[in-house]
Amino acid sequence: MRVRSRLDPLYDACGYVAAAFLAGIALCIMAQIGQRLRGRTFDATEAAGFCLAASTFFGLAHTFRHGNHVRIDLITKRLPARLRHFVEIANCAIGAGVVAFLAVQLILFAWQSWQFHDVSPGLLAMPMWLPQAGAAAGVSILAIALIDELIWLIGGGAPRSLPSDEIAIDETVA
Repeated sequence: MRVRSRLDPLYDACGYVAAAFLAGIALCIMAQIGQRLRGRTFDATEAAGFCLAASTFFGLAHTFRHGNHVRIDLITKRLPARLRHFVEIANCAIGAGVVAFLAVQLILFAWQSWQFHDVSPGLLAMPMWLPQAGAAAGVSILAIALIDELIWLIGGGAPRSLPSDEIAIDETVA
């Protein structure tokens, strides 16, 4: 369980990073308001948008691990325990595959922006690879969380990504 002791703090750190970028949005808006009150034009909209993207993507793994992603379980909750477990494994495998593919593509996208020295089109002219790298990192960590959950499910564990009040104590898959 050495890996487990390192992954949970990683997911929690992503939650803190997401919260820091939310604070960054507030700072951007306050700076923009403050400058407008002084009669100066200051455009922080683009920076706030980049903070929003980073906050969203860094928050994915944390919210998944703590069972806060939206789950549509109209069908799965009515299935027998063994079949439900198989469906959970299939869903997690498909999700991990799709998210891992997205992570690779975002990494390549950020790399390409870095190679071509692409900058944002607004007044800020920020290198585009910076917000793209945040998105790539957040999605990559979500892929790790999904693969982690998949390995746990294949090993016979109950879904850990469910809120604790939805996991029945007597529910075993064995």
